[in-house]
Amino acid sequence: MAEEFFMYKGFPLVRKNKEIYYGNMSDELVTTISIVSTHKENEIDVADKLKVTLMRTAKNIDAKDMIVKTSDRNSLYEALDVANIWLTR
Repeated sequence: MAEEFFMYKGFPLVRKNKEIYYGNMSDELVTTISIVSTHKENEIDVADKLKVTLMRTAKNIDAKDMIVKTSDRNSLYEALDVANIWLTR
């Protein structure tokens, strides 16, 4: 049975610890969102500094050539918005 992922605006969204993977791993490009820092809001950790990275998924590529572009954002909403724009262009 194939594992089903949470979908956001048509792309899979998976979180592991402080890393969020957004996009189809079978596509040419995927994004990662790294949670750099958080603050407490009503006893809940809320991300306030995130790094968004657009990267190639090809296996036969040098590590230095994998990263296409990066951006720093101050909220998860902003980070997902940028990631979605990059994936849909």
